[in-house]
Amino acid sequence: MHAASESLAVPAPERVASPARPAQSYWNPYLAGFGLGLTLLAAFVVMGRGLGASGAFSSLVAAGTELVSPDHARTNEFYAGYLGDGTQSPLLDWLVFEVLGVLAGGFLSGTLAGRTRLTVERGEHISNRARYGFAFLGGGLMGFGAKLARGCTSGQALTGGALLNVGSWAFMIAVFAGGYAMAYFMRRQWQ
Repeated sequence: MHAASESLAVPAPERVASPARPAQSYWNPYLAGFGLGLTLLAAFVVMGRGLGASGAFSSLVAAGTELVSPDHARTNEFYAGYLGDGTQSPLLDWLVFEVLGVLAGGFLSGTLAGRTRLTVERGEHISNRARYGFAFLGGGLMGFGAKLARGCTSGQALTGGALLNVGSWAFMIAVFAGGYAMAYFMRRQWQ
């Protein structure tokens, strides 16, 4: 009975590429980091400011609020900052196009490397529903933290860190400390 139950055990999910083409190996992290640094430098040179993503979502929320309740959006200090003088849509902000480019570039890169498929990355001891719940909760906490910190990880860590902002370095130390602290409690979900 014991041997039969072992043969019925479902193995942990493996990273399998499509049968037509095997997945390519990941980039060297140092080379990728160097490329990211060059991208940040190019953003400073071309756009006059660094990278960031949370501003794009704030622009989206401001545009949605203005669509539903224009008076509220114009009188609210937060939304008004993203709406500007009303001559240009907040969705034409360059950060919106940056985020769209990141999504398109990530999909293209994954497709070219043979790594795009619908799957849920999880451990054996957690259900898909719980995994989605934890992902949603974690994303919500990161979004809330990004607004409290006045910038997301890309804005604070990359741009602020490159400018040697003390608050940005404190933010990243807190992100890594929080990540390592939570990893202790969450690691059994991935075993």
